[in-house]
Amino acid sequence: MFSKVVAVSLLALASSQLMAAECKTTVDSTDQMSFNTKEIVIDKSCKTFTVELTHSGSLPKNVMGHNLVISKEADMQPIATDGLAAGIDKNYLKDGDARIIAHTKIIGAKETDSVTFDVSKLNAAEKYGFFCSFPGHISMMKGTVTLK
Repeated sequence: MFSKVVAVSLLALASSQLMAAECKTTVDSTDQMSFNTKEIVIDKSCKTFTVELTHSGSLPKNVMGHNLVISKEADMQPIATDGLAAGIDKNYLKDGDARIIAHTKIIGAKETDSVTFDVSKLNAAEKYGFFCSFPGHISMMKGTVTLK
């Protein structure tokens, strides 16, 4: 009897850990100004979602730095444009920009950063995207965020 209870408890724990694992993703960035994915899919059952950004390149952040910014698709380019004046120390993002749902800091070679945000900030009827706000990078470094 005891071993059955332990087995059921372990199974429940494993299931909850699997569910939690689905509420995160890792996106890699490179010296070739690219992300390794063009889409982030978030399950509607997730309360929070975590994006880990990695940089597999060899260049420092002041030369080929990357971040990952999530916003409505229509706000992506305006956020990147408005962030130019903010500079690298502010991750090329304007202070207090309410259009930004979540963002990582700018990272360079072999660095990582992550951001966790409340999924309730997303509305299934809206179109969302992610991009890098480093100057000029949005042209190649962008993708969609889908709530399913």
